[in-house]
Amino acid sequence: MIDYRYKGIWPVAPTSFHEDGSIDQDGMRRILDCMIDQGSDGICILANFSEQFLISDEERETLTRLSLEHIAGRVPVIVTISHFATEIVLERAKLAKDLGASIVMMMAPYHGALLKGTPDQTYEQFQRVGEVGIPMMLQDAPLSGVDLPVPLLVRMAKEIEMLKLFKIECPGAAAKLRTLIAEGGDAIEGPFDGEEGITLLADLDAGISGAMTSALIPDQIKPVITAHNSGDRKAAFEAYSRVLPAVNHENRQCGFRAAKAAMVEGGVIKSEFCRHPIPELHPQTRAALIELIASLDPVVLGWGK
Repeated sequence: MIDYRYKGIWPVAPTSFHEDGSIDQDGMRRILDCMIDQGSDGICILANFSEQFLISDEERETLTRLSLEHIAGRVPVIVTISHFATEIVLERAKLAKDLGASIVMMMAPYHGALLKGTPDQTYEQFQRVGEVGIPMMLQDAPLSGVDLPVPLLVRMAKEIEMLKLFKIECPGAAAKLRTLIAEGGDAIEGPFDGEEGITLLADLDAGISGAMTSALIPDQIKPVITAHNSGDRKAAFEAYSRVLPAVNHENRQCGFRAAKAAMVEGGVIKSEFCRHPIPELHPQTRAALIELIASLDPVVLGWGK
């Protein structure tokens, strides 16, 4: 088994809002503290599950500064910098590096359903960000709608020095990861999956070293990764079977609203507000979520009480 440099559970921090829709900075600090107490090996901010598409550029900078200053090196921090415009991605990468981020994460350039970067444009955007001198994670996510074939990813891994990590969460992720790991070799220092861990066991079998889930129950998902990485697949299977109903409910019914609902339930934050046009969780959906995770006795439900 490969001893990768980057491994473990690196969940995405949700963004805390007041009921009026403004950023709750104190709530954000509490979220980060709770995530560290959940045993997170690293934390990602400003990702899709942070509602990055509902946050202004000014708020992005505020949240980047707040998060890095508050975490203060306790765990590594990944700052998401995705944007269609390469110059904007470069500015975001430079800011993240200057403020002390460990890694930046980006999707292939896209905007809406029809503006998508070509393979050459994707390669060049990552190449230029690599020149900033901070490790990068490539996020292969369905949201972008950009096809990233394995030969392109392998070429990027081998030719772009700072591209160290790959988060694969496309359909058939395990098959893609297996091929990417085999062909990318030492150029890949952290193969990860995402999607809240819905395909975690298959992806671990394919060779991933870590996962980027939500902040809902990372303390309950981490044992799956730890057991599998230590060679104990039976324990990993049992741990995965235990959390899968909750993970499935989050993935299929709740999305990024789940973590904030749990954090309100556990006294971490005061509001689970999501900006328009995101609807509130249906009360029945929310109740089922809390019922499913309560049976696991996760850190989040007792953290603020």
